[in-house]
Amino acid sequence: MSETNLVNDAKIAFIGAGNMAAAIIAGLVKQGVAPANIEVCAPSEGNRARLASEYGVVHSADNNAAAAKADILVLAVKPQMMREVCAQLAEHRNPNSVILSVAAGITCQSLANWLATPAQAAENIAVVRTMPNTPSHIGLGACGLFASSAVAQTQKDQAQAIMAAVGLAVWVNSEDEINIVTAVSGSGPAYFFLVFETMIDAAEKMGLDRQTAAQLTLQTALGAAKLAQTSKDDAVTLRKKVTSPNGTTERAIASFEQNKLRETFAAAMQACSDRAQQLATELAK
Repeated sequence: MSETNLVNDAKIAFIGAGNMAAAIIAGLVKQGVAPANIEVCAPSEGNRARLASEYGVVHSADNNAAAAKADILVLAVKPQMMREVCAQLAEHRNPNSVILSVAAGITCQSLANWLATPAQAAENIAVVRTMPNTPSHIGLGACGLFASSAVAQTQKDQAQAIMAAVGLAVWVNSEDEINIVTAVSGSGPAYFFLVFETMIDAAEKMGLDRQTAAQLTLQTALGAAKLAQTSKDDAVTLRKKVTSPNGTTERAIASFEQNKLRETFAAAMQACSDRAQQLATELAK
């Protein structure tokens, strides 16, 4: 059974019609979720109409009406807008829905506090926080998820199904680990793009034409990733298998080590995680 069967009968409302919402909607429809069960809400008529035209989903400018009907409420607005959006939805949304946030830097506690009402305390609001990445747009995303204590197992399964529609979806054990996910996969595509850029530039300076350098670099990256994903060997073993003693690869690896590549990556990822934590603190104020 497809994971998306878990949400086939659920009403799913997207608040926000940006790139990530569009990617998830595309993945859900592709995997068989009925477009009639998906509603997208956004201020821009153009964005709503585009998604309705491409995927057949329902679209509306009325966030409150959509949230009132939703079993799963996906918050896909900019972090800076989230508090205001939640405040508007609080009295109108289905209190039995699970909240699925794809906004960076907003904690489960902040979302629950902003959505709380006299009739439903924050601790009883089911919130799943996610950290997807841009390859979700082509169905090859990598996403971390964390659920608040109010989230039932069925709701966790539904959240998993939604994010798995656009790639890999894995749960973390603590909300702090979402910041690490941000440093690994959330921001990770940019690290690889920088590596591609650097390799292409270097190859061009060494004498290859840019198109050839780009083709070879990107195919090498694709092949290496696929090999690492499908091999029984871990990354360390695979690297050693390519690195013959006194060979060309060994010389390149030695240069990387001498120039502290490991330390550079570790420092960059720590800086990313620290900034994610800082954003969460700033946005909670």
